[in-house]
Amino acid sequence: MNLRPFPLLLAGLLLVLGPNARAADAPAAETTATATTTTAAAAPTPTPTAGLDQRIQDVKAEVIQLNRDLLVLEEELLFPAGTQVALFVSMDVGKMFALDSLQVKLDDKLVASHLYTPKEVSALHRGGVQRVYLGNLRAGQHELVAFFTGQGPHDRDYKRGTTIKFDKGREPQYIELRIKDSMGKLQPEFDVKLWQ
Repeated sequence: MNLRPFPLLLAGLLLVLGPNARAADAPAAETTATATTTTAAAAPTPTPTAGLDQRIQDVKAEVIQLNRDLLVLEEELLFPAGTQVALFVSMDVGKMFALDSLQVKLDDKLVASHLYTPKEVSALHRGGVQRVYLGNLRAGQHELVAFFTGQGPHDRDYKRGTTIKFDKGREPQYIELRIKDSMGKLQPEFDVKLWQ
């Protein structure tokens, strides 16, 4: 069920209501204009568009709130908590490895692939965490395989994989793919951590 066109429909409704509201206010504007011309010494009157602008802003705020509510509802419908699995990527230090790309397979099916920009790698170095996959997974035994490609020590091309088998229960499953430096080995390490 795709709910994304609904906010566009609401925005279109807002555009349609805007001119109608102005047309309804136009006769009132004409009467105030004629009243001010009959009394030349009258003080300037506030324009009726100020009230209309406020109503437009209120409707826009309501549309934005409805859009947020619909996105939350869509996520709850598409990814129920009982079947939800989410994969995240993080880096700890990351001096031994410059990440270029990531491929993730879940039960021999490619579920995520990402090419990293220097800004994204910099954000990961500063402690950022990136969600690379959110999907549904039935309860039971599953296998996750992640392939990391980038520049390793001494600017060598480096491709490394890590595998983990895990049991998915009735709770949401959160999996962190973490890239760490091993100073003892002078090599990057790729770790998988399961969160409940």
